[in-house]
Amino acid sequence: MRVKSRLALCALMAVVWGGPAMAQGEKVSSAPELARAADQLKPGQWVWASRIAPAGPILIYVDLSRQRATVYRNGVRIGISTISSGKEGHETPTGVFTILQKDARHRSSTYNNAAMPYQERLTWDGVALHAGGLPGYPESHGCVHLPYGFSQELFAITRLGVTVVVQGDAINYERTSDSSLLAPMDLSGKPLKQQMLEAGDFVWQPQLAPSGPLTIIVSKLDQRVVVLRNGIEIGRSVAQINDDDPGSHVITLTMTGGRPRWIYVGLPGHDEDAGRALDEATINRLKLPRGFYEAVKAQLRTGSTILITQSSVGDDGRGRKLTILDSVNPAP
Repeated sequence: MRVKSRLALCALMAVVWGGPAMAQGEKVSSAPELARAADQLKPGQWVWASRIAPAGPILIYVDLSRQRATVYRNGVRIGISTISSGKEGHETPTGVFTILQKDARHRSSTYNNAAMPYQERLTWDGVALHAGGLPGYPESHGCVHLPYGFSQELFAITRLGVTVVVQGDAINYERTSDSSLLAPMDLSGKPLKQQMLEAGDFVWQPQLAPSGPLTIIVSKLDQRVVVLRNGIEIGRSVAQINDDDPGSHVITLTMTGGRPRWIYVGLPGHDEDAGRALDEATINRLKLPRGFYEAVKAQLRTGSTILITQSSVGDDGRGRKLTILDSVNPAP
């Protein structure tokens, strides 16, 4: 009876909100300044910028206290959405789950054939991620409701077995902020310990992830560079970034005429970037410790991605003065 009860209650909410035409707020993605946008989202709104990290393992983090779902790929935030989780008496369970079943056109077999679009099941007794009503507070009967468009995007990139971490307290729901672009959990759902620079100018541990896609984050806010491979942070360095552009930009390494070239990717809100080559003036705005630059350069492969952003990647919080002992102007 428990299975039927949960499925029926989730399905009831789908009926009330009327299927795909329900009040979903924004139906298109916003600009990719994810960290700044996160706390400005209104019920039903979402941000999706999957090209920031086009490859790598996926982690979904549902924060019940903030009523937010965040998607990370290769350890980098690529999307964030408002949600509606279970209300009092029907709380969404917390814990570490995996996606057990996917059904884009799921309908309840126990409650009036109600639609539960883009369902991604987390438990066999009826808890799932799916498109549903978003009133701005916890109001489901156990499922995690997402905007319809966000559900579509998420469904397209996930597979069975993807980790979903659900944490927080929806009943004492409060608005807080976490501006870091980096995933708070590893792929097994365990909290990640952030690498600290402390006395050194950089940390380089490529053995933590010997293979996989490379994503480099250049944080203008923190004056830091972080390197992730296969969802794991393998390097972090101080940097000197002389750029007052408030926007986010993504650059990917391609082969053109047999030679490597860095080409801008057109993100939502920055479509004018698409196809533009990285110019010398932009290269000269970034300085790194020589040892770190050489180590990263040796790991670059076609498809490696750089995200240049004003968002935070965090650090040791000591306010240590930036010192570049030996710096170079990076070049492909």
